[in-house]
Amino acid sequence: MIGRHYIIRGHVQGVGFRYFVARHARAFGLAGWVRNLPDGSVAAHAAGAASSLDAFESELKRGPTMSQVDEVSVTPADIPVETGFVILT
Repeated sequence: MIGRHYIIRGHVQGVGFRYFVARHARAFGLAGWVRNLPDGSVAAHAAGAASSLDAFESELKRGPTMSQVDEVSVTPADIPVETGFVILT
């Protein structure tokens, strides 16, 4: 199990992006969280198998229908103690 932290930039707030992220994270069996940032980007922290994180990252780059993803920055991260995937406010 490994962890990754993501910053997603573009038109990613107000388009259901956090719910899209949470749905895909749960489908891939990942643990972590997603939240909006004050600068208009979205941050996500996920942990799981490398192959699941790779598939998750592909979904982040695609985004939901009404979004426009310009950039996804990825950095290694600690593995969260919690299980499940939550949307933070």
